[in-house]
Amino acid sequence: MTQHKTAIYPLQPTLASPPSTMAPIRTQWTRLIRFVAAETSQVHIGQPVDASLDVGLAAHRGTPIKVHEIVGSTLDPAAQVTKTVLTVKQLLSPLTREEVKYVRCLGLNYADHAAEANLPAPPFPVLFVKPVTSLIGPGATIYIPKVAQPVKEHLPDYEVELVIVIGKPAKNVSEADALDYVLGYTAANDVSFRKHQMAVSQWGFSKGFDNTNPLGPCLVSAASIPNPQALPLKCTVNNSVMQDGTTADQIFGVRQTVAFLSQGTTLEPGSVILTGTPKGVGFVKKPPVYLRHGDKMSVWVGGGIGTLVNDVEEEGRAKL
Repeated sequence: MTQHKTAIYPLQPTLASPPSTMAPIRTQWTRLIRFVAAETSQVHIGQPVDASLDVGLAAHRGTPIKVHEIVGSTLDPAAQVTKTVLTVKQLLSPLTREEVKYVRCLGLNYADHAAEANLPAPPFPVLFVKPVTSLIGPGATIYIPKVAQPVKEHLPDYEVELVIVIGKPAKNVSEADALDYVLGYTAANDVSFRKHQMAVSQWGFSKGFDNTNPLGPCLVSAASIPNPQALPLKCTVNNSVMQDGTTADQIFGVRQTVAFLSQGTTLEPGSVILTGTPKGVGFVKKPPVYLRHGDKMSVWVGGGIGTLVNDVEEEGRAKL
């Protein structure tokens, strides 16, 4: 899919951008996870010993995960990978809610998703925001609140997404320099409640309920994903593949997104940006597919990011 070329910010044209003059963020780690260690019962950050292990799936299956402890913080590029090996007792989101400065999200940002919804590709990024209280980690339960029940009427939906994590203050950056401000990438499931979403023009409420947005499992360094427009991504509900796409189909790619959102606005370190979802969402299917009590859901993003596995529970009902 050819990238969208509308000149949406004349001071940083999308064509003929000058070569980057900024220094990219370099970290000692390539894949960072946050976890409770079996040895200490404390929260640590670290790098999986097995570079090829999908830690989200491993945690879900109970497979042992060995990690080299990282000394420092997730947002500090100078954090050091040590030789100390710890064992994961519980896998957590790579960023704490306190580390996340702001959650920005793009809607309708895949050409195939716009087509399935019978909507034109937007001329500008469609932006909404979420509260950090919506964020949860791998293995946590997604709660459908009572305000979004009964589910057949409110249509809770899944959306696999690539997530950008900003690593240094970004303001008025060009597309050429945009990737130099990215610390790394992770995955998210932008669980959405379509009745509330379609009732109003602002989507923050319908996509921002408490404990509805899984984030993780790995934060992969930007240096390890030089081309974020070549990542596969997939969503599965109860062992049925619902979405199977690629970030190549994004209307506004990562460079365009960071450059656009930084216009007149400082993107602080710890800012996360959900970049939209490919085709296959439930509410446009005939008949509609919607999440319900007891569903098992996973989203996967390539490039070493891995799989988020989460159960679905309707608030007020007993866990299955």
